[in-house]
Amino acid sequence: MSHEQLKAELEQRLADMQARLNNIKRDVTKEHSGDSAEQAQERENDEVVDAIGNETRQSLRAIQVALDKIAEGTYGECEKCGENIGEGRLQAIPEAALCVNCAD
Repeated sequence: MSHEQLKAELEQRLADMQARLNNIKRDVTKEHSGDSAEQAQERENDEVVDAIGNETRQSLRAIQVALDKIAEGTYGECEKCGENIGEGRLQAIPEAALCVNCAD
């Protein structure tokens, strides 16, 4: 898979994650029920949604970093050791910043 194909996949994942984050933000800002029992459940749900939102923001940052590296010409280089990240790893995780050895 070429860097252009990986770039297109990263751009699609970025758009998907941004849409997901917008949905999460919309869900978190909904008004809570007037019933105290329902409010307790809604607050627990809010915590889960917030955690998902944090994970989504981390994914967005990783994807954006990978896109920036493509633009800079450094995509596919391990941030830790400087070696090339294997093509199979990049196909599986296009936003990977570390080679398999450094990721362990």
